[in-house]
Amino acid sequence: MGYIRRPFFNPTGLMSNIIEKINKSQLKSDRNGFNVGDTICVHTIVKEGDKERIQKFTGVVIARRGTDINASFTVRRISYGEGVERVFPLHSPRISKIAVENQGAVRRSKLNYLRNRTGKAAMAVKDKARETEAAPAAAA
Repeated sequence: MGYIRRPFFNPTGLMSNIIEKINKSQLKSDRNGFNVGDTICVHTIVKEGDKERIQKFTGVVIARRGTDINASFTVRRISYGEGVERVFPLHSPRISKIAVENQGAVRRSKLNYLRNRTGKAAMAVKDKARETEAAPAAAA
């Protein structure tokens, strides 16, 4: 008996258009101002009982993945000598604000090599501002 190919999608594309509209309505417009290597502060809304408060998580963005509504990013920081990583969905309603504290100049899309470093070297990412100032001085 041979292989029978069955379509896994709606041939009219009607369902995918509906899903696309729903996804577009969920996207947040203020969430694309950072890249891998930047030091950011993520303000998350934490619900404790019937109260809500904002908790900050500051660290270096070591990875971004996904597109549109499936996009997420990983932030790493050193807390009491231990490396702590947290993955945030980019368009989550639980994120109230993302503030860029420092822009980094990196040449990788994933900074997994920071996991093996300890101490101050674990957070060492070149500053983008320092690199642009050093370029004209090197040319002279």
